[in-house]
Amino acid sequence: MRIAIVILNWNGEVLLERYLPSVIQYSDGADIYVVDNASTDGSVAFVETNYPNVTVVQNAKNGGFTTGYNIGLKSVEADVYCLLNSDVEVTERWLEPIIKAFNENKDAAIIQPKILDLMRKDHFEYAGAGGGFIDQLGYPFCRGRIFQELEEDKGQYDDIIEIFWATGACMFIKSDVFWDLKGFDEDYFAHQEEVDLCWRAKNKGYKILYVGTSHVYHLGGSTLSNMNPKKTFFNFRNSLFSLMKNLPRRKALILVLIRLLSDGVAALRFIFQLKFTHCFAILKAHLSFYRHFGKMYKRREKANFIPKYYKVKSIVWQHFVHHIKNFNDLVKH
Repeated sequence: MRIAIVILNWNGEVLLERYLPSVIQYSDGADIYVVDNASTDGSVAFVETNYPNVTVVQNAKNGGFTTGYNIGLKSVEADVYCLLNSDVEVTERWLEPIIKAFNENKDAAIIQPKILDLMRKDHFEYAGAGGGFIDQLGYPFCRGRIFQELEEDKGQYDDIIEIFWATGACMFIKSDVFWDLKGFDEDYFAHQEEVDLCWRAKNKGYKILYVGTSHVYHLGGSTLSNMNPKKTFFNFRNSLFSLMKNLPRRKALILVLIRLLSDGVAALRFIFQLKFTHCFAILKAHLSFYRHFGKMYKRREKANFIPKYYKVKSIVWQHFVHHIKNFNDLVKH
């Protein structure tokens, strides 16, 4: 099995200097690539000068996470791509459990390791944590992370299970599957594009696994922090995109209407918190969704919406009304 670790970079020289050494040190047998999204700092020169064994692929423009990978991966030959954020510190023998899981689960197309917080290494990290799921309204959540609540890692998710989506911070995906899915949807630009990719993979019958016996540490927020209105815009809009694309028509239209109303509640909450830029970001997200409505409608896939495991009606209700903060309490409630 030939694995290519592919790091997407945009003006991330500082991050590459800090975290690329761990990838090189602990990734024996894998080819390492840096796909550069038209950086204007010294990223490319830094890699070429200090790590000549790392292959640099230079994109002509910054197309965000989606276009950046779609273009860059065309230059990468491998059986499995590991899409790795530039702010991830990997650990010794992190690849071994992943390779073993692929070998023992021939129908596994996508795998995610455990994602821990680089700044608090005994806690899960926001992006992916212990594997991703969605509730029946299409809201994504993770084992180990519900909204902003992050669990302490006590070994409770050191297992191997099937999940609904894997994080783009560290995602292993078979190359033939990636291209069968036609890559990322470039209209997303960034954020929740991996949820859509995994949803489309599910719709085609592919299996997605979480392998908790492998772990990495993610800094997080190096591109857009959770407090950035741009992230609010992308998260709200792209979530609506995924509903429209990946559900049967009737269910999609009903859930989109419900989500538009619930987004209005979220906007009011931002107003009460005096976060007016985030409220405006939700408005812009809805306007952008309306502009793209026809396009997303035409891209709809045949779907099995909610997997048969961990059915959750509303993560919003259970968290904000019942004050549930841990995944294990959530699925029992």
